[in-house]
Amino acid sequence: MKAYLVLQNGVYFEGESFGSKESALGEVVFNTSMSGYQEILTDPSYTGQMIALTYPMVGSYGINPDDMESDKIQASALIVKEYVPKPSNFQSKETLHHFLERHGVPGIQGIDTRKLTRLLRTSGAMNGGIFVTDSYSDALLEKVKSAPSMVGQDLAKVVSTKTKYSFGNHTKDKFNVAVFDFGVKRNILHLLDQAGFNVDVYPAQTEASTLINGKYDAFFLSNGPGDPEPLHYAINSAKKIMEAKKPLFGICLGHQIIGLALGKKTTKLKFGHRGANHPVRNTENGKIEITSQNHGFHVLAEDSNETPITRINLFDNTIAGIKRTGLPVMAVQYHPEASPGPHDSEYHFKEFYEMVKKAK
Repeated sequence: MKAYLVLQNGVYFEGESFGSKESALGEVVFNTSMSGYQEILTDPSYTGQMIALTYPMVGSYGINPDDMESDKIQASALIVKEYVPKPSNFQSKETLHHFLERHGVPGIQGIDTRKLTRLLRTSGAMNGGIFVTDSYSDALLEKVKSAPSMVGQDLAKVVSTKTKYSFGNHTKDKFNVAVFDFGVKRNILHLLDQAGFNVDVYPAQTEASTLINGKYDAFFLSNGPGDPEPLHYAINSAKKIMEAKKPLFGICLGHQIIGLALGKKTTKLKFGHRGANHPVRNTENGKIEITSQNHGFHVLAEDSNETPITRINLFDNTIAGIKRTGLPVMAVQYHPEASPGPHDSEYHFKEFYEMVKKAK
C-alpha cells in the first residue's frame, strides 16, 4: 500500500507501507548504525521520534526476543530505503514487518533516505508524519504542524517504570545501586549487574531523599527521551545525592541532568547524535573511543578545575563527559553498554564499581 512521509517544512516523500497501517506523528531523526534496528526501536530514548535508518537494507536478520531493550517498540515509526521481508538468521522469531504490526507502529520503505538525511542535516530534526493513503493532501501537513515540539517535553516520566523492581542476581557481597529510570535500557541493567551491583530500579520521580540514608552504596541516572530542563524532580535528586557525597553515575539524559544539577545549561542539537560510530576523545588519557550515541540535547559548559570535561565528541567538539572534582561523580553523554554499537566504553561500569569501592 502507498504511504507518505510528510515533514513540517512541506517536503513529502512517497513510499510503500509496511508494519502497521496506522498513522503516526513524531520528530524525524536519523541513525547511522549499520545494525541493531531492534535495539534502536525498543530504546525508550526514541519515544516520540520517527527513526530514519541510513543503512539501506533493513530487516535481514529479523527479530530476536533476546535483543529487546524494553518491553515494546518505543519509536513512533521506522523509515528505511529497502525493507527485507525474508530474514536469514537462526535466532529470528518473526519478521520486522510483523514486529512493527504487532506493536501498532508504521513503517515506510522506498524512501530516498540519503536525501532525507541531508535535508535533516541542513534544516535540523523536525516533526513529521507517516500516513497510509492513496494520495498526498495539505490536510496531512496540517496534522504534522499540530504535533508538539520535543523542546520542553518531559517524556521521562511517561516511559519510566511505575513501581520499583529488582534486576539480576542479588548477593550479600555486591554493592547496592539505585537506578533512576528515565527510560533505562535492559543491557545497562545487565552490565551493572555484571560489574558487581545489586540493582534496584525506581520510578523517575522518586525522591532521592527517601533513598540516600538507606541501604544504597551508589546511584545511577539512566538514559531517556525528551528535554532534560523540565525534569526538575530529577535535577533536585541529583543535587541531593551530590550533597550527600554518594557515588553517582549518569549516562545520556542522566549526564544532562547531572550537568544541570552542577549549574550548567543544556540546549538542543541541530540534528542530534544517533549512531554507533561516534568518535570521542578521552581527555584524561588522550585515547579515542568509538561510541554508541542517541540524544538530541547536550550540556553547555567550559572546562574548569571544579567540573573538568572528561570526554569530547570529535564530530562537533560538544561535551561528551564530565566529572565533579572532590566528589564521586561521573557522567557520559553516550551509551557505554553499546546496544547497538562498539564495546570501547564498556569499561565505565567497572570504573563506576571502583569509584564506589573507593568511596566505601
